[in-house]
Amino acid sequence: MVYYRKTLNSSNIQLSYLEWQTEESQEKKQPLLLLHGLADSALVWLSLGEYLANKYHIVAPDMRGHGESEKPETDYSFETTIADLEALMKYLNWSSAHILGHSWTGKLACIWARKNPEKFKSMILADPVFIGKMPGFLKITFPLLYRTLETLKGMGPFDSFAEAETQAKELGKYAGWSEFQQTVFRESIDKKADGKWGSKFVIPARNEIFTEVMRVPGLTEYIDVPTLFIQPEKGVNKSDVQVKPYRQYLRNLKVEKIPGNHWAFLVEPEKFNQIVGGFLDSL
Repeated sequence: MVYYRKTLNSSNIQLSYLEWQTEESQEKKQPLLLLHGLADSALVWLSLGEYLANKYHIVAPDMRGHGESEKPETDYSFETTIADLEALMKYLNWSSAHILGHSWTGKLACIWARKNPEKFKSMILADPVFIGKMPGFLKITFPLLYRTLETLKGMGPFDSFAEAETQAKELGKYAGWSEFQQTVFRESIDKKADGKWGSKFVIPARNEIFTEVMRVPGLTEYIDVPTLFIQPEKGVNKSDVQVKPYRQYLRNLKVEKIPGNHWAFLVEPEKFNQIVGGFLDSL
């Protein structure tokens, strides 16, 4: 099924989003909201969107500061980002949806489900990060993390498109360098005013989101929303200790292990799609 790029113009933000749905049948399908992680965009869900489009009305936004969405200089808090998503759901006339979050938005989804569980038909957490509140002293390590975290290595700046592509081929998220991954990469960067190439993800968003993720705890209360936790074998949640808070607070939890790394939907899309589809079919 063909997807369409659309735009929500709200009083707070202009959000670009992808939609897999025909007008004639959208009322007959359950809503599915797909949220990408830090420095990615809605395009990472192209394979999953195509796989599930016949059963679900699917929308995947570029989060604020990412992709084709507006990039304000400030205000990337969880509260503001959740307000963006609720405005989008209201615009779509969705009272609730199945909601999938990856990495940073996996933590966001837990906070959102705690705050407004009625928005969730179910929750899917794809290798979420930093679910706890991190010690304040770790902030002094941020400059190092900005340089070493794989999700941020593709930001640039690069002197040429070829240099950016060379870097991308070394990243785990593009392991295999499939046509799908190449599409995601090409659409993730653009040429800047100074002639250099770099990510469409902006530095103010990087700085504030990273601070917010480390500052705000994700799970502090019990949540009854049916939840799938996707645990890649080479992801960030490798140990039972890391998964323990999810088992403690998510009282309707299913954990599925999957091949691949933190970006299993890019490197093992068929298996990832099957696991998500199977979980949704089981509800």
